[in-house]
Amino acid sequence: MKLLLIYLAAVNCCGMLAVSLDKWRAQHGKWRIRERTFFIFSLLGGTPGVYAAMRLCHHKTLHKRFMWGLPAIFAVQIALIGYGAYYWYTRFGFPVH
Repeated sequence: MKLLLIYLAAVNCCGMLAVSLDKWRAQHGKWRIRERTFFIFSLLGGTPGVYAAMRLCHHKTLHKRFMWGLPAIFAVQIALIGYGAYYWYTRFGFPVH
């Protein structure tokens, strides 16, 4: 469980860093980070970090693809976690430690 939390913290931090760096690069006319990269971080579990950085930096907030897509990915991830917890509980009868 501790390893999972470390992984999630790392992927969220990397997602936040990527959004912040892309915002800086956009302001300075430099090479940009692909939008696909933000979605990859999100799919790997970094949705809260990517979304928070987008809102804090005011970056990509006018893109409907991000403002609807990231919350949709997060909702699916939460549903999958809920289903996994339900399955685990009904199969083994005790909570995950």
